[in-house]
Amino acid sequence: MDAENEQQAAPAESGGRERQAGLSRRAVIGWAGAGVALGAAAVGTVAAATMSSEDDGAAPQPSPEIPFYGENQSGISTPVQDRLHFAAFDVITDDRDALVRMLKEWTKAAASITGGREVGGGAVGVVPESPPDDTGEALGLPASRLTLTIGFGRTLFDKDGVDRFGLKAKLPEALVDLPKFKGDRLEAGRSGGDLCIQACADDPQVAVHAIRNLARIGMGVVNVRWSQLGFGKTSSTTPDSQTPRNLMGFKDGTHNIAGTDADALAKHVWVAPGDGADWMTGGSYLVARRIRMTIETWDRASLKDQEDTFGRTKIEGAPYGGQKERDAPDLAAMPADSHVRLAHPDSNGGLMILRRGYSFTDGSDGLGRLDAGLFFLAYQRDTRKAFVPLQTKLAANDKLNEYITHVGSAHFACPPGVRKPGEWWGQSLFG
Repeated sequence: MDAENEQQAAPAESGGRERQAGLSRRAVIGWAGAGVALGAAAVGTVAAATMSSEDDGAAPQPSPEIPFYGENQSGISTPVQDRLHFAAFDVITDDRDALVRMLKEWTKAAASITGGREVGGGAVGVVPESPPDDTGEALGLPASRLTLTIGFGRTLFDKDGVDRFGLKAKLPEALVDLPKFKGDRLEAGRSGGDLCIQACADDPQVAVHAIRNLARIGMGVVNVRWSQLGFGKTSSTTPDSQTPRNLMGFKDGTHNIAGTDADALAKHVWVAPGDGADWMTGGSYLVARRIRMTIETWDRASLKDQEDTFGRTKIEGAPYGGQKERDAPDLAAMPADSHVRLAHPDSNGGLMILRRGYSFTDGSDGLGRLDAGLFFLAYQRDTRKAFVPLQTKLAANDKLNEYITHVGSAHFACPPGVRKPGEWWGQSLFG
């Protein structure tokens, strides 16, 4: 969805942030062994590649780590990693102090995991009669550019008219209940949530390890409401890299906001002073949509119909009226209902969102059809002025709707970054 409203990003939000100190998981290679595979997410693990040979004596190369601390949360304008584990949580207690304690523990754990270190006392070397602090499946793995991004859902502030945590007065006006768009077939079990954590990494096992350990720390305070694994990023925030393809075979993300474009990020992504709730300054609003593709129908469509649907050529990704992918599109040369024409900023008064989408395949639907599609993630300064008008237009007119259905939806307020050790996720909200 929204192939034109996406550009590519570098670490504008993490510039100048210091690399974490402490024992990394690399340091345990050779005495702790490789991590244990965890279901499908273990496919493609890089454990073997991280082990240095005793014969060649070569020192292990430092793994890429994205700084956790900064003015903005990492995982938004950060260069998009290849794998995703996204989880939405319900808060199952009314105890505000317990929730704050959990957020503080989550923050400590997140700082450790993103730095390639184990949680708490680690997975080994603890009292044998007690459960270890870390589940251990990431032992021997590098940080893999892991980022962890937190968001707060509307129901955290007001759930069925109850102000459980004294936060109702701090509910941002921009954190609206998303309207029901034409064609939506939303499933309650794949929608909503009081909190969310977005874990992105280049190794799926590292991303799953992060979510698993945060869920474990939160036991008794939160339950996982729903989660989604993603692979093969379908958008990028680094314009110089190769543009990814979605499961329909088309390049997706040619015109995304770049993470190096500070002006565009300030205009379209980061909440500014005076935008509303003061605690959200430096944050961003996240819309998550699970979009199922009717792959079998799409695969029987002619090449011309596929290209007309997007308004781009399939091989090169060139917009109609152009020769190369990044040529300026001739919107008038495209079918009126083509996705690119409808979603392009020039058709929407310059409106842009920052995309971090991922493909997914979750088996079959029981009728022999793939349950596959796009897990769409969009960050913006104000959802009411970005995603809502854009999706209203696309839902009503986009030819792509013949092949996709929105089945999951959630909306979160992602606060500013944790600036230094000792601060914690949500401090500006709960403080």
